[in-house]
Amino acid sequence: MRKKGFTSKGVSLLLSASLCVGMMSTLSGCGSKKDEVIKLDVYSQLANFSGKQTGWSADILKDKFGVELNIIPEGDGVFQTRMTSGDLGDIVVWANDSDNYPNAVKANLLLNWDDDGLLDEYGKTIKKMMPDALDKNRNLTSKITNGKSKALYGFGNNVALSSKEHQSFFYTWDVRWDLYKQLGYPKVKDMQDMHKLLKNMQKICSKDDAGNKVYALSLWPDWDDSMVMYVKATATAYYGYDELGIGLYDPKTGTYHDALEKNGPYLEMLKWYNDLYRDGLIDPDSMTQTFDQMAEKVQNGGVLFSIFNYSGSLSYNTDEHTSKGKLMYCMKPEQASPIVYGMNTQGGESVWSIGANCEYPEKCMELINYFATPEGRMTLQYGPKGLCWDYDDQGNTIFTEFGRKCRADENTTMGNGYKGSFHDGCLQINNTTWSIDAENPDSNGDTYNSVNWKSNLEKAKSDIEQDWRDYNKTNSINAYFEKGKYTVSPGTSFSLSTKDDTLKTVWGQVTTCIKNESWKALYAKSDAAFEKQVNHMISSAKKYGYDKCLKWSQNEAKTRKSLEDQLTQ
Repeated sequence: MRKKGFTSKGVSLLLSASLCVGMMSTLSGCGSKKDEVIKLDVYSQLANFSGKQTGWSADILKDKFGVELNIIPEGDGVFQTRMTSGDLGDIVVWANDSDNYPNAVKANLLLNWDDDGLLDEYGKTIKKMMPDALDKNRNLTSKITNGKSKALYGFGNNVALSSKEHQSFFYTWDVRWDLYKQLGYPKVKDMQDMHKLLKNMQKICSKDDAGNKVYALSLWPDWDDSMVMYVKATATAYYGYDELGIGLYDPKTGTYHDALEKNGPYLEMLKWYNDLYRDGLIDPDSMTQTFDQMAEKVQNGGVLFSIFNYSGSLSYNTDEHTSKGKLMYCMKPEQASPIVYGMNTQGGESVWSIGANCEYPEKCMELINYFATPEGRMTLQYGPKGLCWDYDDQGNTIFTEFGRKCRADENTTMGNGYKGSFHDGCLQINNTTWSIDAENPDSNGDTYNSVNWKSNLEKAKSDIEQDWRDYNKTNSINAYFEKGKYTVSPGTSFSLSTKDDTLKTVWGQVTTCIKNESWKALYAKSDAAFEKQVNHMISSAKKYGYDKCLKWSQNEAKTRKSLEDQLTQ
């Protein structure tokens, strides 16, 4: 008999399992008629899209599993509404949040993967290859329930096969390398030198491809959390301090720098951005535009610098630009020590789970298990195997000519039986199973990260990239950063504790204050106006209860440091 969370239809699926042997990956799907398509609601707190998944990924999932996905993103009141209804969705994906997931566990709104052999039968790849990630989730359940349960409700993102290495560098300090070359490769030691460089770049490149004004940076507020994301991320890219709670944590020493610390890293970087704004280097739309609007400006050449690769080189370096000798690539200030995250067999905090009231739990488990297979991980990252990527005779991972075209321009029309562009078909759940830098066991030693495939390191893709290689005496981004200063954040089982209801209310008020007042300070028109705005932010945040939030964050930092110390004992 099914335990709570499985409906009568789920029972019938189990009873008919013996009739479905050999048919699990066919169009029919287990427990459904041959031409029936099962519609699954995917509530993903990481999604930026709402509606039916379309394009090539939808076709692949329909062909393999007979499913159609309806993506439900997070938004104001969405979690509470779904909690109240008692139905979170079929597949549920959690953001790196300390409150929502534990509350769902306590409310019995998630399915136990150990029930009735669900994981054993339909999640064989997950069970075999991710034991540490599963144990982490069981231990998290025990922590949430005060030891009353060790039920398995899922696993976190970015799982690795080994914890001995670190991930690829994420904060890549992308600048317009062709302009840097044109300026004579000036020395950049610190953030003040970076300011000078960006100003000089803007002088020689004032208009983008469409004739619009060029800015050094174009920011966006979509991803602001406890602080303004881009401001705190710049402190992470420069000092190697990781965001934690309401401040920044130094993995080297365990020192905690709160957001409102006078002369601390957050306020220091906020002032740097204000200086750039007053010098005409910050896109004035930064406070109000969306990520997509920013990305379009990068693609058009309207942005000179990004600390992230995804809002820099990955958007700008199209064949059209590189064939004209234009390139965005790494140029880190000498004093910068960007953080790089240690690989972790236990995975991260963005958990894959299944709703307790799911009508087709076996189908959901099949799907998540597919995402965790090497082929599934590769396909959802790069497109259909054979069409976009494959393995050569030696097992090395390679892009097809068409795959390179899609990689360079996501708006490339798919064809070959698939509708829309490559971008249209990208899976909108926005979570990972394996870390992009985990080893792909189906390959000859390659990881899932195409940047580091042997086939992509053999030769530069353009003359301007070759210039970057020659100047830096290296052939890869990772090798470039390994030669300089950087900070490793060890991978541990650390996860943020749950806030009580009172702290949650205070936290929301305090962080909203910090974000709103930070943006106002960034747009200040003088040093005096900046200082006045920062002082107002500090006094207002303290009135809302900033000290309570700080105390909680400091305790979390102590817990994290203790777990990191255990790795070196």
